[in-house]
Amino acid sequence: MLYDTLSHSLSEHQKECKLLATLGCCVVVSALGLRWIRNRSIICKMELEQKKRDKSIQEMEKAVTRFKRQNPETDSRNILKMTLMELTEKLKDGSLTPEEVLYTYIGKALETTKEFNCVTMFLADCETQLQELKKQKEKGLLYGVPVSIKDHIDYQGLPSTCGLVQYLEELKKEDSVIVKVLKKQGAIIFAKTNVPQSLISYETSNTIYGCTLNPHNKTKSCAGSSGGEGALIGAGGSILGIGTDLGGSIRLPSSFCGIPGFKPTPKRVSIMGIRSAIDGLLSVPLSVGPMARDVDSITLCMKALLCEEMFRLDAWVPPLPFNEELYSTEKPLRIGYYETDSFFMPSPGMRRVVLETKKLLEEAGHKLIRFTPPRIEYMMNELCIKSFFGDGGETMREKFKPNIVDPNLKDQVFMYNIPRPLKKILSFILKPLMPRVSYFMDSLRGVSSVKEHWKHHTDVEEYQAEFLNEWRKLNLDVILCPMLGPAFNLGYPGKLLAAINYTVLYNVLQFPVGVVPVSSVTNADEEEMKLYKGYNKDLWDKLFKKALEGTVGLPLSVQCVALPFQDELCLHFMKEVETLHKLHQIKK
Repeated sequence: MLYDTLSHSLSEHQKECKLLATLGCCVVVSALGLRWIRNRSIICKMELEQKKRDKSIQEMEKAVTRFKRQNPETDSRNILKMTLMELTEKLKDGSLTPEEVLYTYIGKALETTKEFNCVTMFLADCETQLQELKKQKEKGLLYGVPVSIKDHIDYQGLPSTCGLVQYLEELKKEDSVIVKVLKKQGAIIFAKTNVPQSLISYETSNTIYGCTLNPHNKTKSCAGSSGGEGALIGAGGSILGIGTDLGGSIRLPSSFCGIPGFKPTPKRVSIMGIRSAIDGLLSVPLSVGPMARDVDSITLCMKALLCEEMFRLDAWVPPLPFNEELYSTEKPLRIGYYETDSFFMPSPGMRRVVLETKKLLEEAGHKLIRFTPPRIEYMMNELCIKSFFGDGGETMREKFKPNIVDPNLKDQVFMYNIPRPLKKILSFILKPLMPRVSYFMDSLRGVSSVKEHWKHHTDVEEYQAEFLNEWRKLNLDVILCPMLGPAFNLGYPGKLLAAINYTVLYNVLQFPVGVVPVSSVTNADEEEMKLYKGYNKDLWDKLFKKALEGTVGLPLSVQCVALPFQDELCLHFMKEVETLHKLHQIKK
């Protein structure tokens, strides 16, 4: 009897176990099935967008072929050699037609994007823009100039994707203010360019449009987030582009791709109609600015943008026209300089070009004064990281949920997904081994209350005042400082978010700042980099060393900084640096 009872109980238990196992299998299969359906839906959306891009490429190829057949006398090679200043002059005096210039650049952009994957969409209405241009009574400062724009700058009838599938079907009803102003000044918008998935990265790669490569070396990153612009201009496929900068997103690709780029004072140029990476982020505001082949081109673009049309369209932009007197100043400058901020040891090339530029400026009659930027580790962790990830990364997690994560961003996205308590534990464990990484991990927890959020804003303001006080003590006009470079090996920007310290400082401070390419990596730089240890000898220093393997010949740049709303002085300083280096090369 007891045996029968035990047997029956055991049999019932086995049935329960089988039932539970079956249910478990069903749950797993269902979850996998739902995931497959979700991924399939995402892939379908991406494939549809890729077909649209392919169609835009095919249509532009036909248009270029048709134009060349009808206008065999057009000297495209000569047009591509011209500077923007030369081009605008010939367009205005009629030596060149807008059609000749537009189709020449579309042709070059088609070649460039096939090789480096820069353009996300060619704009079918650029031919309509040509016709509208003929109706304009006055020729604007950018009359007939083809201009490319970054993906998340709104253009009527197209999405501003930020590399994310959830935005693919949101077609914009009107142009952004900056596009309207460019058109008013006679520019022809002909292409949108690639960005990182979510924008918060300096590896221009996403699962919709793919990875953009460096025009100087395809094994290297073009940086980001304005990486499509940097690569397109650096390869000669655009003469003028518009990027945006939240932590270095204009300057990083400009540096990696060997072109000048300019981040104006926030709100000096309208950001109305530009999709934000993180909605509601106010402590570190977004800036929009030009990228081009030389500083004169950037200056011309700023003159064109700072006009009555922009002030009329966006009431939040202060009505400050371009200050020609400030730009044209001939007085010697008092220039602060530093070759390291002591947070991330610069590469040998970064340090060298700052010191070379210092010497050239001194020889030209300027006064150079050593400057020490205060508390960079504090700025990075307490001000920058807690601004971008004040919610512990929740906003970024939500943005990635409807997406397949790009392989180049997996390390970054993994950090967003670590629960806040676990970040605290990891920070504690890492502290004795890698204190710098530990501090960064702790900062990724963000802020925990409204009171702490308000205090964070106060901390930013106090740091801005502290930095300005150091500036005033030395009576500086501008600052010369390092620019991250040369270009990293592909995949490394996603592992080295903390290496933006040299650029994001001036986003936190809200200062205008530009990048000027001045030299390239030498064999001596490369040999010295092999001995690189960094300041901390931690994981980041080891990754930085690997990121910069095999960089001989790649561009190196410096940063030029001015005080808020002294954008014209910043441009003047950039021009001075560019001119002195060009003269030095001629003398060589």
